[in-house]
Amino acid sequence: MLETLVNCPICNSTNLSLFKKIKDYSITGELFTITQCANCDFVFTNPRPDECTIARYYESPDYISHSNKKEGFLNRVYQVIRNYSLKRKLALISRYSESDKTILDLGCGTGTFLYECSLNGWIGEGIEPNKTARDNAFKEYKLIIKDEPAIIDFKPKSFQIITLWHVLEHVYHLKKRLDEISFILKDNGKIIIALPNYQSYDAAHYNQKWAAYDVPRHLYHFSGKSIRNLLEQFGYSCIESIPMKFDSYYVSILSEKYSKSNMPLVNGIISGLKSNLLAGKDPGKYSSVIYVFGKP
Repeated sequence: MLETLVNCPICNSTNLSLFKKIKDYSITGELFTITQCANCDFVFTNPRPDECTIARYYESPDYISHSNKKEGFLNRVYQVIRNYSLKRKLALISRYSESDKTILDLGCGTGTFLYECSLNGWIGEGIEPNKTARDNAFKEYKLIIKDEPAIIDFKPKSFQIITLWHVLEHVYHLKKRLDEISFILKDNGKIIIALPNYQSYDAAHYNQKWAAYDVPRHLYHFSGKSIRNLLEQFGYSCIESIPMKFDSYYVSILSEKYSKSNMPLVNGIISGLKSNLLAGKDPGKYSSVIYVFGKP
């Protein structure tokens, strides 16, 4: 069943208009509408599957963040990029926590990042709503990952670092989740959020076939402005933003596949390179960005 939002999830305005119509190229082939708020420019999938029916849009062996699948060219590309990114993520969280190594990874998938944290002295917890991913985390890493409702069981000020790696765009109740995060984050703690950027150059190039729209799994489509607007409502400011340059290549290759390109690898690499070169002159145009938020 679909549910329609009549208010903007960020500013609550009812002044909404059509932004784009996007096909679910990944799993179902269904067509979805993306709406834009005229007041704050936030962009979100609307209408969207309700919480009772969204699970079927994740039910695919090709959904790699739940399966950790290694077969197939795109999956191998994903694995290479992820392994490189793991080292960068560990370096990032270490910069913002010299001694207190407590971390919560929200939407941790199969637990790969959390496992790397544990190997490097971090005391971590993971939350993941998908049972298949939780089962795979235990099977591969012996990690006991909690289901989503368990977030309310953590004590106040439990974590120095809370990470959401390409997760916030999947969360139904944005403000409720940020309230929960604020409750369990330590006073000087940091929230680290990675998001695709619909204002990127590769998004403009591929338009409706840009893979990172990923409807309806991506409920929201953030820009640098909209994620800052949202977090500022909870008293946070953006300390740092870091481009995820490899994402443009993966997303472009996948977008080429959706476009039925004869040479998805070559064309995707060229498009990803162009996107990064152009974004080098305009940092607000990178394909994906990591944002670090804290309270002044």
